[in-house]
Amino acid sequence: MQRTLARTIRLSGIGVHSGASAHATIIPAPCDTGVRFIRIDIEDRDNLIDARFDTVTDTALCTCIGNNDGVKVSTIEHLMAALAGCGIDNALIEVDGPEVPIMDGSAAPFIEAILAAGTIEQDEPLRVIRILKPISITLGDKTAELMPADQFEIEYDIDFTDSAIGKQHLFEQFTGDTFVRSYADARTFCTLGDVEALREMGFARGGTLQNAIVVDAGRVLNRGGLRHRDEFVRHKMLDAIGDLALAGAQIIGRYRGIRAGHDITNRLLHELFADPTAWRYEEVTDRGSIAPDYEVQEVTATLAYA
Repeated sequence: MQRTLARTIRLSGIGVHSGASAHATIIPAPCDTGVRFIRIDIEDRDNLIDARFDTVTDTALCTCIGNNDGVKVSTIEHLMAALAGCGIDNALIEVDGPEVPIMDGSAAPFIEAILAAGTIEQDEPLRVIRILKPISITLGDKTAELMPADQFEIEYDIDFTDSAIGKQHLFEQFTGDTFVRSYADARTFCTLGDVEALREMGFARGGTLQNAIVVDAGRVLNRGGLRHRDEFVRHKMLDAIGDLALAGAQIIGRYRGIRAGHDITNRLLHELFADPTAWRYEEVTDRGSIAPDYEVQEVTATLAYA
């Protein structure tokens, strides 16, 4: 059945680009609400934004959504991944500014809050999106694809010039609590040169070694190093899960990304929904029919987040 939170969650941090304080309140929502953001600092126009692929307004540095009145919320991908990874189908998210707090640069703090709050099943069956035929987008050396599969799967390849990152490949079948256990704590990353360039343009003002992995000339600059040997590709998969959650329902299919990012994944969803022969909605009354179900409270102690 559909799920929402058992109680309200409040989170505080900073906006990674603005450097300003940022607060998010995640509120249980009725069946068939989906995920919606509310800018509580705006009162003179529509402040509600549906978290959907067709409300995405910018993908340059993160995923940003907006409404017809020009109200926007950015850096939503890690929170969206956490909600999807914990099977939260319906939620209202109040934010008091233009950014979701970056927390530690991963989905783990959001997941921990969800685990602590707990979830409840609702009275309507879960609706999923089944991929019926391959859909692909290629932009230069970047490719993103969706293909039929019996469950949600991701295959990802990255290739960066800095040897601290280099080439990494990973394939995962996301069943049960796979995301929570193995991917939630993978942090966003950049090179030291990226940080300097972004700050010159007025971005990354809130970026620190506490909310991003920074590499330079083959070295990881963060004290304590990496949480996973392949943390970089794991984070890219985390981003993809958050961006694919903007489909509005869980996808049953295989996503493949080659040097992919927010932009090409969003374009892929537009391409998918433009072809009604490539997908269909299905209702399921047992999550175990698409992936082994689990109680999120049971995996709290197994999070790798530190």
